[in-house]
Amino acid sequence: MKKQSQKKWKQKLHEIIYEADTPIGKLFDIILLFGILFSIIIVMLESVDSMSIKYKYEFKVIEWVITGFFTVEYFLRIISIKKPTKYIFSFYGIIDLLSTIPNYLSLFIVGTQSLVALRALRLLRVFRILKLGRYIGESENLVKALKTSAAKISVFLFFVLIICIILGTVMYLVEGSDNGFTSIPRSVYWAIVTLTTVGYGDIAPGTPFGQFIASVIMILGYAIIAIPTGIVSSEMVRTNDVHLNTQSCPNCGYEGHNDKALHCYHCGTKLND
Repeated sequence: MKKQSQKKWKQKLHEIIYEADTPIGKLFDIILLFGILFSIIIVMLESVDSMSIKYKYEFKVIEWVITGFFTVEYFLRIISIKKPTKYIFSFYGIIDLLSTIPNYLSLFIVGTQSLVALRALRLLRVFRILKLGRYIGESENLVKALKTSAAKISVFLFFVLIICIILGTVMYLVEGSDNGFTSIPRSVYWAIVTLTTVGYGDIAPGTPFGQFIASVIMILGYAIIAIPTGIVSSEMVRTNDVHLNTQSCPNCGYEGHNDKALHCYHCGTKLND
């Protein structure tokens, strides 16, 4: 009886922490989101010298309170899942750990408290929190589209790199060191900056022919920038819009299940009702 009640308690805790299908689960995600944002604001304010000197004690107290909150949350996530190592060594698990330990390390190693800036990585959880309402499934489609189009984008980037090498070499021959094109690598750097329409202006062609080539590269840059967007967009159109929920497997932590799914797609464990 005691074992069964403990199992129900862990199941309820898992629903609250890992899922957002219930009001209390949504509330937890919202509290977590505001906690992350608040901690980032504190870290930013601490980097301002005038604020850091004036409110040094207050910042210290707030920082330890936030660290305590995230520490409790970290251990609750470990307790509420059947296979803790799945969470501990997962992407979010490592981020959660890195964002929690800097304050503790500062007790033994001076200066490590500045690593609390790593807490900004926790904002990545916003993408999971936003998988509510009409946003459910959209992030999954984007990830699938990016994975599917990875080969095409890689070929495209390789092609762009070849173009930059050729154009950089041409500009090195046309302009020479008098106009800042002192070597082929530096000229390739200029071609990349120009093709991507960044245009730092630290190197600029001085001859009419060089300026003509630069104009062509600039116009070409607008067309090239649009290509990756088209590749990903076409893959997203092909991706079926499956209605997903925020249920997380209590055994392995896998997310992205269909609304009607009863068991985990990854390990087969029965999902929470």
